[in-house]
Amino acid sequence: MEGKRLGLLHELVPTAALTGVLLNPNNAPFEFQLKDVEEAARAIGQQIHVLHASNEQGIHAAFRAFVQMHVQALLVGGDPFFNGRREQLVTLAGHYAIPAIYELREYVTAGGLMSYGTNLPDTYRQIGGYTARILKGEKPAELPVVQPTKFEFVINLRAATVLGLEVPPTLSARADEVIE
Repeated sequence: MEGKRLGLLHELVPTAALTGVLLNPNNAPFEFQLKDVEEAARAIGQQIHVLHASNEQGIHAAFRAFVQMHVQALLVGGDPFFNGRREQLVTLAGHYAIPAIYELREYVTAGGLMSYGTNLPDTYRQIGGYTARILKGEKPAELPVVQPTKFEFVINLRAATVLGLEVPPTLSARADEVIE
């Protein structure tokens, strides 16, 4: 997912010489996220700088470092801790005028620029289906592993305008939702 997010961010800010990546090293899929974003960066020729944060102070420190490094775009990795700090992340990206992409649409509705990730209502329906099967007597160990199948791409045009960005029509046409 991080590679797809990096590609979308690169489409919106193709002139960004350096893109910051914020990941939580305490998140279980951290190593997979790091590998994914590094491979995607190589594939599109994007220079990235990865910083880690696992607490509120770490997030502030990472943003100060990104500003000192003159990053021109930011990818915030998918992470439950970051989801709980959504307001802080969106506020800091806005304060420092850094175009950012996030995992969930809730970041965008909170004022963030754009998101690409799983559709949570669909994921909750999948969980409900699993729960029903278990309650009807199926053994959890015998149930298949299910991957998310519905993803959503959301763009906030107001945030883009504030950042001085023009969203290419080809990008907004692919969005599942465009917030005006």
